[in-house]
Amino acid sequence: MSNPDPKPDSTPPNSKPDPERPKPFKTNDIEEEEEDEDDESELEDDENQSDDVFGEPNRPKPQAREARFRAEKLKMDSLLQRMQSGPVSLRVHDVIIKGNTKTKDHIIEAETEELKSVGSMQELLKASQLVNLRLQALEVFDSVKITLDSGPPELPGTANVIIEVVETASPLSGQIGAYTKAEARSSTVEGSLKYKNPFGYGDLWDGSLAYGCDHSAEVSAGLYLPRFKGLVTPVTARAFLLSQDWLKFSSYKERSLGLSLGLFSTTHHDVAYNLAWRMLTDPSQMSSRSIRRQLGHNLLSSLKYTFKFDRRNSTLRPTRGYAFVSTTQIGGLAPDSRSLRFLRQEFDLRYAVPLGFYRAALNFGISGGVVFPWGNGFLSRPSSLPERFFLGGNISPVCTVGGPTALWGFKTRGLGPTEPRRQVNDENADPSGVDFLGGDLAVTALADLSFDLPFRWFREKGIHAHVFACTGNVAKLTENEYRNFSVQKFVDSLRSSVGVGLVVPTSLFRMELNYCYILKKFDHDRAKTGFWLTFSGAS
Repeated sequence: MSNPDPKPDSTPPNSKPDPERPKPFKTNDIEEEEEDEDDESELEDDENQSDDVFGEPNRPKPQAREARFRAEKLKMDSLLQRMQSGPVSLRVHDVIIKGNTKTKDHIIEAETEELKSVGSMQELLKASQLVNLRLQALEVFDSVKITLDSGPPELPGTANVIIEVVETASPLSGQIGAYTKAEARSSTVEGSLKYKNPFGYGDLWDGSLAYGCDHSAEVSAGLYLPRFKGLVTPVTARAFLLSQDWLKFSSYKERSLGLSLGLFSTTHHDVAYNLAWRMLTDPSQMSSRSIRRQLGHNLLSSLKYTFKFDRRNSTLRPTRGYAFVSTTQIGGLAPDSRSLRFLRQEFDLRYAVPLGFYRAALNFGISGGVVFPWGNGFLSRPSSLPERFFLGGNISPVCTVGGPTALWGFKTRGLGPTEPRRQVNDENADPSGVDFLGGDLAVTALADLSFDLPFRWFREKGIHAHVFACTGNVAKLTENEYRNFSVQKFVDSLRSSVGVGLVVPTSLFRMELNYCYILKKFDHDRAKTGFWLTFSGAS
């Protein structure tokens, strides 16, 4: 739209336009000529009437401003009508980048490749919106503005795209949050400090400290590069020092020092390589025979592929949609004899059905996983202890998507195969103590009915209620135990629970106050009927 208070035109009548100055993109290029001529003649008559007083500037009268407004409105209406009726042919002539004093041009250009392949105005608008989101996702710009301008006069039907960015004024930032990590099978509170774009490659450097509800602690430092050596996907690298205390449940402590490399990452696919030196110890000297056989040092060299497809409308309270996650991991990609050799496969399927009243929705889920060693005589060898499946924990199964992990009402590592701990001459020792060994096969299933409460304040805060049921089991297959396995025996030994609770969502995590009733458990299972308070972040 033109300026309602323009300055007088000082260009001589016979002068030619400056070829170096881009011509603004005008919608009258795609309108009918008769309408343009009528509008222009009307504007000229109004402007000529404003020249009656000698010595005063040429200022259009209100009638002229209204005429200009009507003309611009007609042009926009005509353009919108044409865009609704069909594609408006248009292609991009040039992409102009402004405002980047530190960020390299090729980093921004890599995110704008889609603009050069558009063929219509509709495609250009959609591509511009997508490019804007991609540039903001780099986290190195405070603002991104995209302007569409007309192309050179000698190239009709073309447009120039002008991208103006404002680089972040504060490159240092910090955050704290609650997360659900399938690897740790628990929720963690994590604080991180991030330094943005120090070298102009869109690089993000961060350091983090995390502490989990299962007494795990992790210190790590990472690097994120949106583009590296012509690769079309980002590259990530993270060095970490991880410590997990499983003395209470399985009589060992785990410490790992290693490096994780993100090799390939898209919306649905992720490939990562992990290299870590791991040490398992038993300070209590009370571990069972199976645990003692796995103590010591070993090398983890594994490649992990994850396929994730999530069409749910929310991760903390899904009311419609579905999600599927499949994870494949192969270990032993190193010639060292101490390298752990194993294959691990997990899957998780979720489906949410809206019921149409009180925002009620029914969530179904089923997950499973299997792990076993590979190599000569793998059927008679035990699987690696940290790679086994352990069920239970202080997390919500609704939020945990990625594999079999949690069951309502069961404590961390609270079910599955067990073995008595070594007896010692200590009056304070628990003679009935057992170690939970985990399993090579795990299956879980859940059903969750969530609905709003009939109170306005609760609905405004997102507080709602839910009724749930879950079941699951783990079994051992290695060391020739597969010979004793049967589906009927596995189904008969399924643990299960039901309950009702109140859900309080926050910006950091999902809190549940539940009453759980245990339907089925075994003697050594750690589960209880009663009230439970759980904290979970989106996985």
